[in-house]
Amino acid sequence: MALVICHSPTTLPRGAATRRESKERMNTPAHLIFGAAAFGRPGKPWVTGAALLGALAPDLSLYLMAGWQLVVLGTDPNIVFRVMYYSDSWQAIFAVDNSVFVWGALLGFALWVRSPVAIAFAGAGLLHLALDFPLHNDDARMHFWPVTDWKFISPVSYWDPRHYGGIVGTIEMVLSVACLALLWRRFRLLWQRIVLGLAAVLQVAPSLVWFFLLGSGR
Repeated sequence: MALVICHSPTTLPRGAATRRESKERMNTPAHLIFGAAAFGRPGKPWVTGAALLGALAPDLSLYLMAGWQLVVLGTDPNIVFRVMYYSDSWQAIFAVDNSVFVWGALLGFALWVRSPVAIAFAGAGLLHLALDFPLHNDDARMHFWPVTDWKFISPVSYWDPRHYGGIVGTIEMVLSVACLALLWRRFRLLWQRIVLGLAAVLQVAPSLVWFFLLGSGR
């Protein structure tokens, strides 16, 4: 039986579901930045592209399902992020694309066939999971499926101010800027630096918006 955590509408503070939606959009650019810094290679666009895709892949199902509900069906964000997110059906999907065994098998195969593209893809996906594992509280995922449906409920959250989200967000921002500086030195073509600039905007802008609109932790 899957471990499912459901919340009543009063569990999260007002605006928390919307902040979570915003943080998902902000946190994924950070994963892309970290994945590119670790596995991207100048002059090898297929390898760098695979690293970016691997960094995105563990969150892709959430974007697709939440996007369908929010944009196409017009579902209330509170329902999407406080009810649907914790449902058996959504958690079952997250268990697959966030499993260290699935991604570990992909990396093992990539190393066996000696494919730099596949290694970058699987390595970036595993890096994503390694960063997610200690930073999810009540929204944790079953990272060890199919061996177990156990979830690590971390006392630290990457987004929730009730669980040090403000501190984690600051650390995330510092590391992102450092990785962007490294990537800026590595990738010197104009279009590459335009992409890096866009990544920087996507990473920094949501934090500034929510800081001024809601204040830190409110």
